[in-house]
Amino acid sequence: MVAAMFGTITLPLWLFWLILLFAAVTFASHFFIPPVRWFLRRRMERAVAELNKRLERPIQPFKLARRHDMIQRLIYDPQVIAAVAHHARETGVREDVAFSEAKRYAREIVPSFSASAYFTFAIRAARFLSRQLFHVRLVRIDNDALAGIDPEATVVFVMNHRSNMDYVLVTYLAAERSALSYAVGEWAQVWPLSRLLRAMGAYFIRRRSRNTLYRRVLARYVQLAIENGVTQAIFPEGGLSLDGRVGDAKLGLLSYIVQGVDLSKRDVVFIPVSLNYDRVIEDRILIEAGRTGNRRFRGSFLTGTAFALRWLWRRVTLRARRFGYAAVSFGRPVSLKELRATDRGEVTAVATHLMNRIRENVPILPVPMVAAALLDGARSHDAVRDWISGRVPAWIDAAYPVHLRRGSIERTTDAGIDMLKLRRLVEEREDGTLILAEKSDRVLQFYAASAPLIDAALQEPEPAETAVGS
Repeated sequence: MVAAMFGTITLPLWLFWLILLFAAVTFASHFFIPPVRWFLRRRMERAVAELNKRLERPIQPFKLARRHDMIQRLIYDPQVIAAVAHHARETGVREDVAFSEAKRYAREIVPSFSASAYFTFAIRAARFLSRQLFHVRLVRIDNDALAGIDPEATVVFVMNHRSNMDYVLVTYLAAERSALSYAVGEWAQVWPLSRLLRAMGAYFIRRRSRNTLYRRVLARYVQLAIENGVTQAIFPEGGLSLDGRVGDAKLGLLSYIVQGVDLSKRDVVFIPVSLNYDRVIEDRILIEAGRTGNRRFRGSFLTGTAFALRWLWRRVTLRARRFGYAAVSFGRPVSLKELRATDRGEVTAVATHLMNRIRENVPILPVPMVAAALLDGARSHDAVRDWISGRVPAWIDAAYPVHLRRGSIERTTDAGIDMLKLRRLVEEREDGTLILAEKSDRVLQFYAASAPLIDAALQEPEPAETAVGS
């Protein structure tokens, strides 16, 4: 027996190396990797502590927790456990099966935020893309009101959804205030984009899911993040605008916040954010989706890559031009605690109030103004300029967020017409007459409708002619 134990065994060389590899991995996982993880985490914590000194809204510990720990905290939350038991009774499955389903949802939802990825890569990439593609303008912001927000309150940026560039633009402009946690839809669950977005703190949601257990797991994650002070950024419309207008709010995420958060511990402060563009990169896709009523957009990873490659080629050949202005207005903060003290604390009332605040602050840019003038019958440079001149002073007097190119109506008119000519939506003849391209009216309506003030002006009925004489 003893001799057999100390006998010689012959192994293939590949199996010998495989055994050595497994031994090395086991050794590293027990003796090498844990100290390295501890060292890196301590280094990250020191970096975040320094970073928090310059941020208006420091990064909360909840956001920095390991993803595994966050998932465990979520699935063992009493409300989630109760939801699992209810789901098991309702569907007739065993509770362990329902619990596994909830755990799968939690893994899908919970992000894995990396401060280094957010503040070294994401912020720089957002700044680069925003500045290369647009002339970025911060049209309106009340710094005193923003600085006066209770430091212990959770801030939620509430935005209209014009383009997928919204994520990039607001990330760039809010870089010195806090790290934003976005809710993103199914479109982003594509590798490697999903890994990058998770590292930036984004969490995935199934916008059309009617699964009760999934909605309760998602609701509890949002509530835990809010209760722990994580700065949020949400698009209440639930999707991109198909007609250019600021739509009504879907009540999903807002209801989780308004109805499920204990304000005795921490207030929730909403900041309305209004965005607008001289060009929405996906405009034709959105317009077509609005025409057909099908939100399964033609856009894909391949079409997006093709667009990026064309733009890079134009940049290499020095033919790239910016797509006009991208503008943002930050409205005055809205305290949920103060709304609840009035008769406007119910979810629908909060949503209506916030969307109205967003609408009234949408920046009025050159292309929307020129588009509206053309739709209203202006067919020359002078006629477009006169149309704008007749309205801008009243808008400015009423404190609406109007952005004029270098403060000049003439230059604003030139900028808007040049952008539409560049896109071949408008042609200018030698005599100065402006001719609209075929089917350009849909695109012009899309941009004119982006600013509610212009949209309302276009929909006003013409004044009735007064009869003269008997």
